[in-house]
Amino acid sequence: MRTLTLDRILQSQGFGSRKYCRDLIADGEVTIAGTACTDYRTAFTPDGLRFTLFDEEWQYREHVYIALHKPANFECSRKPSHHPGVLTVLPEQFTWRDVQPVGRLDHDTTGLLLMSDDGPFIHAQSSPKRHVPKLYRATTHDPVTPALVQQLLAGVQLHDEPAPLSAISCTAVGDHLLEIVLEQGKYHQVKRMLAAAGNHCSALQRTAIGGLTLASLHLEEGEWCYLETEQLQALSPQSAAPGTSCT
Repeated sequence: MRTLTLDRILQSQGFGSRKYCRDLIADGEVTIAGTACTDYRTAFTPDGLRFTLFDEEWQYREHVYIALHKPANFECSRKPSHHPGVLTVLPEQFTWRDVQPVGRLDHDTTGLLLMSDDGPFIHAQSSPKRHVPKLYRATTHDPVTPALVQQLLAGVQLHDEPAPLSAISCTAVGDHLLEIVLEQGKYHQVKRMLAAAGNHCSALQRTAIGGLTLASLHLEEGEWCYLETEQLQALSPQSAAPGTSCT
């Protein structure tokens, strides 16, 4: 079973350079099992290791998988241009760990956003070939009509798409509120589909990805949590039948 020195463990978890981590250790800032560890050369088995730093308990994680309830007016970019980036909502060490958003939500779109430092996971979750259904709640400018719902289900033509795009499911849940399930993940897709159908999206929230729902995570806007094994499994396409588990 592999071991790592304490300074390497802290560095891998995003707490700074090795020199900075060594200084933290020498200053007695790191405790393990209630005892301060001041020798950075002390080796530990990292898997499952818990330690306290700055009076806060942390668990070693080789990779992090995060769900964020994205607030409005944050950009899903590491180099935002007009609004703060979503990484500013998370603890600073996630920036050191190279955590990135999985896909993107528009700056004014709220809801469930995945983030990770695991490259293969990010690639797999972002791939349109996986056909993972995503549930959105769209507030419309004009009233929702049966004709609008049928048009979104039948498919609408977007000017840069070779074929019409249709919703997997679409339900009116209020006079100006739709729940719509998509799996293509095209640029601004919900907004553009509503515009093509003759309406306008005035607010948008993503509430589920596969079988993972925002409600099950109990996150208020701006809050985040780690995703554990069961929640990660809920992200598979098989865990959510389109139009059913996402509702």
